[in-house]
Amino acid sequence: MRHKHSDYMYWAKTRSHARFNLATSGVRSFPLRELPSLPALEINGDNSYGYGPLNQAIAARHGVDPECVVTAAGTSMANYLAFATLLDPGDEVLVEHPTYGLLIDALEYIGAEVKRFCRREENGYAIDVDEVRRALTSKTRLIVVTNLHNPSSALTPEATLRELGALGPRVLVDEVYLDAVYENSPRTAFHLGPQFVITSSLTKVYGVSGLRCGWVLADPDLARAMWRLNDLFAATPVHPGELLSVAVFEHLDVVRERARKVVEADRMALAEFLDRETRVSAVRTGYGTTCFLRLLQGGVEEFLAGLRAERETSAVPGRFFEMPDHFRVGMGVDSAMFAEGLRRLSLHLRNHVE
Repeated sequence: MRHKHSDYMYWAKTRSHARFNLATSGVRSFPLRELPSLPALEINGDNSYGYGPLNQAIAARHGVDPECVVTAAGTSMANYLAFATLLDPGDEVLVEHPTYGLLIDALEYIGAEVKRFCRREENGYAIDVDEVRRALTSKTRLIVVTNLHNPSSALTPEATLRELGALGPRVLVDEVYLDAVYENSPRTAFHLGPQFVITSSLTKVYGVSGLRCGWVLADPDLARAMWRLNDLFAATPVHPGELLSVAVFEHLDVVRERARKVVEADRMALAEFLDRETRVSAVRTGYGTTCFLRLLQGGVEEFLAGLRAERETSAVPGRFFEMPDHFRVGMGVDSAMFAEGLRRLSLHLRNHVE
């Protein structure tokens, strides 16, 4: 029997919580009572392959045909559906490094052969298309990237994505953080051509992760195949969640703006922290709810264990992104808590890093 699990998710559920939690990955929860209107909830509804109003809301948001939309339980399930539909065991997949660990976990679970290409810190974690090209083989069936990049929040411009799409294999872009680009928000890469498959959700940027509203954007034939595969896992979605998700889409900008104020305040606090702190370094971006910091001296695991035990402050170890000398901090939950967490992080750096 094959057993597979996510070390990161186990850590996130059992070890990440602290009084000053810098280990977050999304914005604070949005109270549904603050929506201008709430729907009448029903337990069951009309849903054969997708609840029509929700599919239409997602399609309208991205300017695509509703037949290209497949709903799923969050981005993680959307990614799994896409991988399992596109790939057979043994197929080669080229994945960015560093990346979000659950992407690798899901690919390995379905038996894909995972190869990597580097997004180099010294280049601001930008995608080097030539490096991707050199890593391709005749067996490569899929290229996988995140945009905004998880963990660094680096934005990949459309021109670079278009170059990736010209390499031959399909390209899956996880865009769950993309709407954290608040000004001149980029359009989805789905519009760059039929070789692009997109995953996203309302979880990270909108603060309604409990609704588990995720989706895949794919060409209609591929979308139908994903719907049929999803029959194995979620034949009947939770209809109250679908109704509430439609209500969120009706007021999406209101929901996003509520979080934006906190994210932008936290990003200012982080910039001030990085200006004065010499014991860590980071690629600075203008977007996103996460930042990936390098600890310049000492071991990260020991440092973060002490930070949590002595300073009641947590951050995500870089080993979950295959970068053991780094750690990730998250923004967008509570600015007072975030600022105090950074203060405690500075104190711990001062006392534990020579």
